[in-house]
Amino acid sequence: MDLSTLGTETRNRRTAELDRMPVTELLATMNDEDQTVALAVRTALPQIADAVEKITASLRAGGRLVYLGAGTSGRIGLLDAVECPPTFGISPDRVVGLLSGGPGAFVLAVEGAEDNPGLAVSDLDAIGLTAHDTVVGLAASGRTPYVVGGLEHARAIGAATVSVACNSDAVISRHADVAIEVPTGPEVLTGSTRLKGGTAEKLVCNMLSTATMVQLGKVYGNLMVDLRATNEKLVDRARRMVAQATGTDLDAAAAALQEADGHAKTAIVMLLADCSRTEAAARLEAAHDDVRAAAAA
Repeated sequence: MDLSTLGTETRNRRTAELDRMPVTELLATMNDEDQTVALAVRTALPQIADAVEKITASLRAGGRLVYLGAGTSGRIGLLDAVECPPTFGISPDRVVGLLSGGPGAFVLAVEGAEDNPGLAVSDLDAIGLTAHDTVVGLAASGRTPYVVGGLEHARAIGAATVSVACNSDAVISRHADVAIEVPTGPEVLTGSTRLKGGTAEKLVCNMLSTATMVQLGKVYGNLMVDLRATNEKLVDRARRMVAQATGTDLDAAAAALQEADGHAKTAIVMLLADCSRTEAAARLEAAHDDVRAAAAA
């Protein structure tokens, strides 16, 4: 493939004199370009919704969300994966990020790893990929061999596959059940897809994980009721969250949290349904961990 034909590789006419711009003009130009990214993502909302359905089905069936990528794309997937457990209380092995070159490539690039499709096969085999999983392949260019190899292998196993690219008619789109294409166009710095391309991928990953977790009952209203309160800030957030969800004061929220061993969902159901911790836990189990359904039962 002639990479010069890709939108993400072409020169941006608006930044042809980038090296001569005053800093304030340079920053304003970058900001103007960044504002086009969210609009580009919006054009792919139907495909993003389809991907959320597949990921939700996988997690409900005991499967996993597996992000797969190289370079910036892989780091963005890995970042989203590691944020899910503290935000949504999901086990770390349920949302996984695979980066070409291994975990060490997050801080130090492993050159050439992205060009080997077989490495993705090995990485997916190492985590025991099954047909219950959904693999999301991320590649700003839309043609990274590592991602192509991973998506092909995932489909052969029977896993659901999703591709995320920042060019139209991307190669990886042909290897996915759901193809998300967000054409972000020429970068401010030619070919540097850590800029608009990376921002687009981050926005898409935000949507995939957050919308999925909402579907799984990890959210009540707009509150992250399954967060893990592992530090002082999060303990305070959990207390305020319980108070906001139930309309009670902070002292009552703190007392309920203490009785619930710090589990915000249990504390909320205890207060909303005026029941014991044991009954609240039973209600949540019967409602498949959905706070609204458990409180109304």
